[in-house]
Amino acid sequence: MPDEAIERERITRIVSDGFASRGYLPVETPLLEEQSSLAMAGGSAVTPFQLFDGDGRLLVVRSDLTMPIARLVATRLAHTEAPIRLRYAAPVVREQAQCMARSRQFTQLGIELIGASGVEADFEVVSMAAEALNAVGVSKWRIVCGSVRPMNELLAAAGIAGSKREELLSCVHASDFVDLDAALSDVDALENLVNAIATLPRISGGVEALDAASAALAAAGIADGGVSELRALFESAQKAGFADNLAVDFSVMNSFGYYTGLVFSVYADGVSTPLGSGGRYDEAFSRLGERDLPSAGFALSLEEIEEAVANNAEARPLRIAVPKGSLFADTVEALAAAGLDTEPLHDVGRHLIVHGQGVDYVIVRPTDAPAFVASGGADCGICGRDSLVEAGLDLVQLIDLGYGACRFVVAEPASAKGAADAAYARRGSIRVSTKYPRITQAYYDRIGVQADIVTLHGNIELGPMVGLSDRIVDITATGTTLRENDLVIVDEVLKCSARFFASPASIRCDERVRDLAAKLAASRKA
Repeated sequence: MPDEAIERERITRIVSDGFASRGYLPVETPLLEEQSSLAMAGGSAVTPFQLFDGDGRLLVVRSDLTMPIARLVATRLAHTEAPIRLRYAAPVVREQAQCMARSRQFTQLGIELIGASGVEADFEVVSMAAEALNAVGVSKWRIVCGSVRPMNELLAAAGIAGSKREELLSCVHASDFVDLDAALSDVDALENLVNAIATLPRISGGVEALDAASAALAAAGIADGGVSELRALFESAQKAGFADNLAVDFSVMNSFGYYTGLVFSVYADGVSTPLGSGGRYDEAFSRLGERDLPSAGFALSLEEIEEAVANNAEARPLRIAVPKGSLFADTVEALAAAGLDTEPLHDVGRHLIVHGQGVDYVIVRPTDAPAFVASGGADCGICGRDSLVEAGLDLVQLIDLGYGACRFVVAEPASAKGAADAAYARRGSIRVSTKYPRITQAYYDRIGVQADIVTLHGNIELGPMVGLSDRIVDITATGTTLRENDLVIVDEVLKCSARFFASPASIRCDERVRDLAAKLAASRKA
């Protein structure tokens, strides 16, 4: 609509003018890039938006601008004197979670500082992000900084490589501390290194968090690991007057694998997703076969900036998604043990939002809790691990609360033992009925078996009984229902229990969420 387009133009003009005033020149790159070039530079090759051109080359629709600009500089600006300062305002395309109602195409407003290293260059990039946020009128914003160096040095010192390294980094990137601990349980390395790997991603807060990071690294025999660079960045921000808007979080590991040092994400109150992100990438040009050009940059999402400017939310009580059903009573007990006012939860009636002292409880189905938190309808929540995995949203699993324990299992008719394997040999696939298609598909992908999934919403046991499927994937606690329906367990998919979780924005920007997580963890150990 015209009024919306006018607002987008206003924001774009303000941000671009600010970049230009600092000497950044405009640049444009093609929407389509050769997949091989992006992969060589370290860009993400995982995108569903791919096609072949007339010569049979695999092309991808760009999902960010950093690597396309690196390719452009390497091929067309190779002899330009560094540093090179470039800016852009252009669309990118990324897959989005289905239930988040967000467009796959959005516009990035960003800069790249190419051929400059050190704290001064890092501060230039971060300070320009701060200036842009202030210029367009975003209030209560925060830039959360981390570094990939400490974790990379810890993993190298522990001798962790290959698939185990990728598994651990995936847990850190998702801030999934529960699965991180599980993944570390079988690591054969010195205890001080394993403890540091588990501790570092949990360190967050103000500049004081850097002392905790230094202590964790020192205990593992790592001298600095990039912490001094972050400390110098904070000192520069203090002189510039925006240190209070900076925070530290060593779980910030941006999904693109080309970062080599500083990484940061941008948040604002009232917006559940990051407004932007950036960091340092010093190896992209050498991977392209060019001269070393240490570089840093960032991009802001025009759409998220629009939302933040329109929102500028007033402070409200902490909002927690509380699950109905079998998890409800234990959840109330856990929240009470953490010191929250749970008296109103003892008589909810038909109320959907229950008000306590300093807290609002949003009463939801467990399967809906992830969507409420991911979309900003709640700041944090509690549900089973199964609901989080099935939702597949960008959420942070903080605490395994221990109750609501159950298992996801694969089961088949006891009276037809071997029939599923015979059907698989005949058809080349196995038919599986389940209420959890994402979890089921991930399981069969992991074991390398082709599965045709039949999604049902109840009475899953009926699938094999009426010939709809060969096997089922479902939750069980005791196995009684399975036995009563002539079903036997043939494999375990995953173990579940209740989890306390939050959105990345709320855990990194809302002290109340971090405080509640600490109290829940303490009461769990008591």
